[in-house]
Amino acid sequence: MSLIETLGLSVLLRMDPEVAHGLSIRALKTGLMPMPGPVSGSRLAVDLAGLKLPNPVGLAAGFDKNAEVVAPLMRAGFGFIEVGAATPRPQPGNPKPRLWRLTEDRAAINRFGFNNEGVGTLAARLARRPEGVPVGLNLGANKDSADRAADFALVLREAGPFVDFATVNVSSPNTERLRDLQGRDALAALLKGVIETRDGLPRRVPVFLKIAPDLTPAELEDIAEVARGSGIDAVIATNTTLSRDGLRSRFGNEAGGLSGAPLFERSTRVLARLSHLTQGQIPLIGVGGIGSAEQAYEKIRAGATAVQVYTAMVFEGLGLIPKIARGLDALLARDGFASVSEAVGTGREKWL
Repeated sequence: MSLIETLGLSVLLRMDPEVAHGLSIRALKTGLMPMPGPVSGSRLAVDLAGLKLPNPVGLAAGFDKNAEVVAPLMRAGFGFIEVGAATPRPQPGNPKPRLWRLTEDRAAINRFGFNNEGVGTLAARLARRPEGVPVGLNLGANKDSADRAADFALVLREAGPFVDFATVNVSSPNTERLRDLQGRDALAALLKGVIETRDGLPRRVPVFLKIAPDLTPAELEDIAEVARGSGIDAVIATNTTLSRDGLRSRFGNEAGGLSGAPLFERSTRVLARLSHLTQGQIPLIGVGGIGSAEQAYEKIRAGATAVQVYTAMVFEGLGLIPKIARGLDALLARDGFASVSEAVGTGREKWL
């Protein structure tokens, strides 16, 4: 971590977390933050649903909600980037405060509620982004929508021409009854509409599905079955959790989704189970609690083709990303793997 980043991080960690996040976006806009550029190598290169990634370490949705700093993030060492979530119409999200930093737990709780400037604004920004690592959009639904399933297709229709992939997000806990769309019949119908919309775009955009970590075994089996038959290209496992097991922070009882270190074990078990259920038929992206190269490697060995990071950056800064990517390269070399793909799923049994 550079001296500038170390000093900046120490200041941000003393601020209200949502204010600090806004300042970090402003800092990236200035272009003054040092960036390592692409981190790549023969062992790290990944083919994810046809996307050529220089490395498997991606940015999870939620950091750049409005696609404001795509260009600098493309130089931060990520192998791919996901922005949003975007909804058809702008919405302010839930009342503040709605973000808590759980320092003792290396975690965060948020109940943002899909606050964003609307797909029209995001699509315009994405249309102007530079070439580089793949950039995707997290698709959301308006809180007051009469047809939330249709919202996902609408967002894809408007922004699809300007992204490299799109994620159907039915797993956020912060929009009332959104997770109901993870049920077998509702999910199948929703994905059918999204895939039909995708097939009408000027070029094929891979569609991913993001699931919750709080699913029962039966619900996970249903999702695996729907995913296999729907035509989606990958599953992201997982979003934030409603569980509060073992938290020490005084903010631990705040409502919302918990992310960060406490989510690692729960999300990795869901990932491994989904890997077992799908038997490699659908690529998986591991998310939840990753704060080191070793944890990224665990996700890959549990069944992930790629991973995404977010909350750990709150405590470690953007310098964590090249550190994870380079550390992952060293771990692959240590264990005799010539590529990430060779390591995928080799440690899955540990998590079942």
